[in-house]
Amino acid sequence: MKIYHNPRCTKSRETLQLMKDNGIDPEVVEYLKEVPTTAELKEILMKLNLKAEDIVRKGEAIYKEQLKGKKFGEEEWIQIMIENPKLIERPIVIRGNKAVIGRPPSNIEVLF
Repeated sequence: MKIYHNPRCTKSRETLQLMKDNGIDPEVVEYLKEVPTTAELKEILMKLNLKAEDIVRKGEAIYKEQLKGKKFGEEEWIQIMIENPKLIERPIVIRGNKAVIGRPPSNIEVLF
């Protein structure tokens, strides 16, 4: 299993701990340091079965100040998230061909 993780995020830390509590030692990707490529982000979205805009953190200042109310296509949202990875919802946990967002952390239990 893999977790796209931000160690400064409470929900991300809780999700990682839930995985460890269940005997799972996931591959941890600190996505703010190791930003996903376009291909990786597209693959994550496919596994989540979501559109790019669905995983944009709309509470972030950059969204509110620069993006709110604007319309972008799928490719544009992907590029925006790669350029501003803090906009990517977290944590995202992947197992095989499935992925879930760990908000709340218990969401990931479907992957166990």
